[in-house]
Amino acid sequence: MNKLILCILIIQLSYCKAFTDRANNKFGDQHFKTAIALIELHKTRFNQYPESLEDLKYIGEWDKIAFSRVKYQKLLNGYKLDLTGGWIDKPNNLNYPKEFWNNLGLKESNMKN
Repeated sequence: MNKLILCILIIQLSYCKAFTDRANNKFGDQHFKTAIALIELHKTRFNQYPESLEDLKYIGEWDKIAFSRVKYQKLLNGYKLDLTGGWIDKPNNLNYPKEFWNNLGLKESNMKN
């Protein structure tokens, strides 16, 4: 009986880890892309990148959730954006194709290969 309970617990923990990993990747991807979109929109509107994420204007309440999961830094020739979290933890399996980075002012990132 104890072995059966142990097996059930191991299966449940494996499922929970897989669910958490998928959620971290999905939420992390969304946070990263939301931040990029808002930063690039600011550049289009005001012809410069914001000094900080707090300088972004006309954003929705839900957009602010992404700001708690990214780290932004304005650079001389663009900006640096690191993804720091997903749903609970930092995503561990996000990759973006080379063309994803085209025409962005995003010069440095922990998501950029």
